[in-house]
This record gives sequence, C-alpha cells and structure tokens, in this order.
Amino acid sequence: MAERIRPEEADGDMEKRVLASFGRQGLMAHLGAHISRVEPGRVHIVLPGRPEVTQHHGYFHAGATGAIADTAGGYAAYTLFPEEAEVLTVEYKINLLAPAVGDHIEAVGTVLRSGRTLTVCQLEVYGVRDGGERKDERKLVANGQQTLIRVDRPEG
Repeated sequence: MAERIRPEEADGDMEKRVLASFGRQGLMAHLGAHISRVEPGRVHIVLPGRPEVTQHHGYFHAGATGAIADTAGGYAAYTLFPEEAEVLTVEYKINLLAPAVGDHIEAVGTVLRSGRTLTVCQLEVYGVRDGGERKDERKLVANGQQTLIRVDRPEG
C-alpha cells in the first residue's frame, strides 16, 4: 500500500504546511485517510479498505470516494497558495466510472489552472489491489473536476 507521509519526514515548508493542515481534517481522520504524496499542484490521498468506508455491496462508498477526491484537489490547490491563504471548495463534480474495489483507493488531485481567486483541479480516484512483489493493479474508478476559491486565513 502507498506509504503515509509523516510530518516529521516532510521535505520543505509547503509539504509541512499541507501535512499540518491535513492533520486538522476531522473527516479524513475519521475515514482513516492519509496523504501519500505532495508536490506543487498535485496531492495523492489514500483510503485503506475497511467495512466502515464501504456500502452494502462491499464497494468503497461513493461518499468516501468523493470526500477524498475533493480533499486531494483542495490540497493540490493549497500547495500553490501563499502561506497566509486558505482554500475552500466552490463546487465539484465526480463521475463514478466503476465500482471502487481494492485494498485501498487513491485520490489524485491535480491543478489545471491556478488563478488569483479561483483554481480548477482535475480529480481522479483509483481502486488499487496490492500486488505484493508484482506491481500494484490500479483501475480508474472515478474522475471529476473541481473549482476552489482562495480566501484569507481567518484571524484569531
């Protein structure tokens, strides 16, 4: 499975800022998600499979899939923002392409355009079966697009 980036192992201020903010995400902690990769304009979030994040057929729930996709895109945008800025989702659309199955799912948020106020991201979610010594099997299970707004950090 994709390894978790630990805050103490983060390289650079941007990565530390992203991981610190992610650590305050109550929903991501509740779901058991973690960041596996951070680079300028791109963030990967992994959600391990367990019964609490599935629906009645045993697939990853669409709500969990959408939540990690939205969060991955938000943090991808956040990587390009100045330190005093925050990010909020304005809207996102996700297409569920196939049942989300695997040992985990991985959301990839990629900035398509970063503006002064609005940023647009591509969202992809893969179902991943851990391949052991073989390469992991990955299947695109959802894709979408997201618009985010840059806001000033609240005072206080």
